[in-house]
Amino acid sequence: MPKMIVSIDGVVIKEVQLTKERTTLGRRPYNDIVIDNLAVSGEHAVLHMNGQDVEIEDLGSTNGTYVNAKAVKRQALRSGDTIEVGKYKIRFVHEAEGQNFEKTMIFKPGMVPPTLGTASRPAPLPAQAPSPAPLSGAIRVMSGAAAGREVSLQKVVTTIGKPGVAVASITRRPHGFVLAHVEGPEMPLLNGAAIGLSPVPLKHGDRLELAGTAMQFEQA
Repeated sequence: MPKMIVSIDGVVIKEVQLTKERTTLGRRPYNDIVIDNLAVSGEHAVLHMNGQDVEIEDLGSTNGTYVNAKAVKRQALRSGDTIEVGKYKIRFVHEAEGQNFEKTMIFKPGMVPPTLGTASRPAPLPAQAPSPAPLSGAIRVMSGAAAGREVSLQKVVTTIGKPGVAVASITRRPHGFVLAHVEGPEMPLLNGAAIGLSPVPLKHGDRLELAGTAMQFEQA
């Protein structure tokens, strides 16, 4: 199923599956893909899906829609294409269902190529260790009207903050969670100190502050 991966400054902030024939993108809250940034028009672009084919159409936006750094009015998308709207980059990923291509076998030095035309039983695959259980974490709000509320970090990327004021993202990685600044003049505070432009790792009990709200990170 095709999907759009939205990021800014290299930080992924959301993933959206394309399930409808027409998916709208823009700043207004009624769009299917909402990007709350002044560089993005209220109704910026629309994605048309016809079977396995997806096209993007610019809706006369103020700052334009770019695909692989080229301004477009309407263009078919291929998996791996990068769409740019304002400072945001949206990667289009589409692995068509039902594809069953044979993979190319690459021979490395010292390997013996298999003999063609002889029936042989494939060698057993080495036993693999079971995949570790996904990490579990949560953000507990410590101040303000939402004090006591807990936000479970179940998604790969969870955004927190107030759009247009200060927004940060918490990304779940194989070995832990990281905090990153997404937008806004205010940098998130981690244990009282402003973070930089690069993602920083989180530890159980860390105190966060963003847009005047204090929070605590908890990891099971």
